[in-house]
Order: sequence, then structure tokens, then C-alpha cells
Amino acid sequence: MEFGGKYLVAAPRLKVWEALNDTEILRATIPGCRRIDWTSETALEIEIEVNLGLMQPVFSGDLELLNVVPAERYTLAGRGRGALLGKAEAAADISLRDEGAHTRLVFTANGGADGGIMKLGKTLVGSSAQKVIDGFFKRFGEAMGVEVTPLPG
Repeated sequence: MEFGGKYLVAAPRLKVWEALNDTEILRATIPGCRRIDWTSETALEIEIEVNLGLMQPVFSGDLELLNVVPAERYTLAGRGRGALLGKAEAAADISLRDEGAHTRLVFTANGGADGGIMKLGKTLVGSSAQKVIDGFFKRFGEAMGVEVTPLPG
């Protein structure tokens, strides 16, 4: 499954970069996030409760930042650690570019899952994933105290 979006963040690129790497901001903005902590310079542990309609499973996992170019881009790779519904993996490319006094943020992700998660259906999981992303960027702007505007295509 692939999903993503383009957003205009009403803040300078360095401020957006710092916020993307601030666990307090991330905890406040990731829907269902119970815990997120740095375990090294490029790795995080996370625990989130995901709303899949009738079910709200809690996933714990590991996130790793790869291909890091500070204040410009990185790849965020994530892997869930064993859950009753199966395992999930995802990777997201995040890039930042100056757009006047603002920042253009482009987010593209792909992910997959096995076991019981896929029995729920790709449409439900994909829809939930996109809602998580859209909710993240809305809350991200609120946590930063700036406006985040979705951009077309």
C-alpha cells in the first residue's frame, strides 16, 4: 500500500526539521501514540494504539532514520514487534524544501502487513493509514503553533 501527501508548513525549514525530531511534539501529534523515545541517534521505539474500526490494537515497534541529510530529508523505516494481529512494516520518505518563508514537506510512504491485519482488508487498513497521516500533519502544525496546509497532488 502506498500513501502520502504534500504540505505547506508556515515555518522555516530548520524549525520544521527540529519539530520532526522532537519526541514531545511527535508524542502529541501521532494519533494513539502512547510512547516514543530515542534509543540512539538514528533509532526510536514507539508504542501506538491504532483505530481500525471495531478493533483498537496496540502496536510497539522500532523506527530507524536512514539516508539522513539534516534539514532536507530522511527515510523513516518502521517495523512492528509481534502483535496478536500480525506484523506490519512501513517506510516513509520525508523531504523539506524552502518555499519563501515557509517549508514544503513531501511525505511518501509504503507499507504492508501480514496475519490478522490483512484479514481486515486493504481498504480499511489503507484508509486508516491515510487518516493517521492526515491527522499527524494537522496535529503537527498545532503542536508547532503554525498552519499546515495540504497541497494538491
